[in-house]
Amino acid sequence: MIKGNCLWKMALVLAIAGMITGCAGFAPKPTAETFKAPVVTLDSMEVAHYWGWWFYAKTIEPTKGTKGDYGAPLDLAFVFNIENPNSFPVMLESLKFTVAFEEFDLNSLSAMETQWIPPGKTNQIRVHGMFDGQQSRMSLMVTGGFKLKEKGVDAFTQLEKWWTTISDGAFKVYVKEGAAVFSADGLTKASSFKGSYPQ
Repeated sequence: MIKGNCLWKMALVLAIAGMITGCAGFAPKPTAETFKAPVVTLDSMEVAHYWGWWFYAKTIEPTKGTKGDYGAPLDLAFVFNIENPNSFPVMLESLKFTVAFEEFDLNSLSAMETQWIPPGKTNQIRVHGMFDGQQSRMSLMVTGGFKLKEKGVDAFTQLEKWWTTISDGAFKVYVKEGAAVFSADGLTKASSFKGSYPQ
């Protein structure tokens, strides 16, 4: 009797495995015509770590370490939704974008970690961006000098405003020139995206 039960259970397992394998065999294969570009949207942005606002010039003698121009760091986390409209899984290969505070481009960020998005489902990815006072000051002076002059504001005043009010959502942070690359069964598709926070 025990032997018969074991045989019956084994036959049931093999039958279920055959059904699963058979269903998998009917899964649609992606083609250049059927591969739709996944949709990337900015879900949220948060201040992940905050150290206030400060700047030390290289003329200041440090308690320890090397002299230099150092500004307060600011760690932002951008959370994106990645929707797969296809009837087959796709892999996110890479994602990159530019970050602007108001109308000023400050940093370019990227994520190279791969992940699979199941068919018809939405995944999330979190991308951290580290900003610091000195790097951002240099970006402002090189690429945004004329805009600052038009606004009648100097770089330090602008940076202090951003660093001290970003937690309140007092100004727009823009995600620009976003590009994500996806693959499925040897095919590649790119998606462009942009967004802002607060929306």
